[in-house]
Amino acid sequence: MRTTASRKAAVAAGMALALCSATAYTAEGATDFSRSKARGELISAEALYTLTTPQDVTSQLESLGFQGDSVRYGVDAYRLVYSTVDAHGSPTTASGLLVLPHDFKGTLKPVSYGHGSELFDKDAPSTDPQGFNAAAPVTYAAAGFAGIAADYLGQGTGPGTHPWLDVPSETSATLDMLRAAREFVPRTGSFLKRDVLATGFSQGAEAALGLGRALQQGEDPRFRLAALAPVSGAYAVRDAEIPAMLSGEVSAKVSVLNVAYSYAAFDRTYDVYDKPTDVFKEPYADKVEGLTDGQHNWQELAVATPGTLDELLTAKGRDLIEHPQGNLDEALRAADNSCKGWAPQVPRRMYFTSGDDQAVNANIRYCLADFMSQGAKFPTVDVQSEAWHGSRHFGSNVAATSQIVKWFLSL
Repeated sequence: MRTTASRKAAVAAGMALALCSATAYTAEGATDFSRSKARGELISAEALYTLTTPQDVTSQLESLGFQGDSVRYGVDAYRLVYSTVDAHGSPTTASGLLVLPHDFKGTLKPVSYGHGSELFDKDAPSTDPQGFNAAAPVTYAAAGFAGIAADYLGQGTGPGTHPWLDVPSETSATLDMLRAAREFVPRTGSFLKRDVLATGFSQGAEAALGLGRALQQGEDPRFRLAALAPVSGAYAVRDAEIPAMLSGEVSAKVSVLNVAYSYAAFDRTYDVYDKPTDVFKEPYADKVEGLTDGQHNWQELAVATPGTLDELLTAKGRDLIEHPQGNLDEALRAADNSCKGWAPQVPRRMYFTSGDDQAVNANIRYCLADFMSQGAKFPTVDVQSEAWHGSRHFGSNVAATSQIVKWFLSL
């Protein structure tokens, strides 16, 4: 459970990244969603920007703290809107970012990247396509892959609110983004290979594992899993993250933000409380749900909430996260299932940083134990990241991306 965002970076660094719009592409017969309900069907595509030269790409990546040592191409960035299902299986739409090598004609291996946790829906990759969450797919495209990043449900241009930490819906939105990309890419003169390289950071690490399991189980026979590289995931919210927040291993303020957001998000999806005052003390009970609706950023939530969990939570609210039961138990089982019940059969590496200040290292131990119970070893790589805007957690995404792109190129 983490706070990650390009918006946080923008506040800290004073960055102002412009969205460049260009040509719009519309899927024929798919503009009316009532007539377009096949999962992964492309509804529309919009060209966002082009960085013509490798030097342009390197400059953009380095401005965000990412390395450009694997850049070989300029890039073309697109926003795709596609059909998918919501957390309850009902038809909806979602958006995502597709980044391709500039002027490339040929066959591309897809890299599916899951971005880290966001609160403001426009901090998603396709609506902040030159920001922190877009840097990894840009890196992969500039190295010669197709960089594909789902915004997730309720983020980017998707309707509704985001069901945060819900691995099943993260998985379905990510898989359907792959399907939409497969439909669109031929319009650029290229094609996607079957072999999918799955990666992601923080929340996106769980999404990458969820996608990996879906592909390995054959949920789309036109794709197959080729490699897995999750980065700094909170794979065990119940057993690792919650204890770390309650014990003070995660900072008090980060714990407040994460518990506030997760309670509100879980309630929208799983109905974990009857009314906000059941779990939140006044005056925060009237604020949290409104500030976690996707229209506000982490800074706004931080200003409106207290400094400690004791100030935020009622006795019932604290007891429920210490001893999850009922619908919260169900929500946590969905959040914690990315490593459970399957054994990856492809090249795989789990990236992390020692001393992660948000996704504590205990998450790795629980995830590895789950895989071992299925007979699968999962090699780990400590990227030993430096802090990015004050956080080693964010820094692990920067450091791991540079290492993963080189590994993917070697496969």
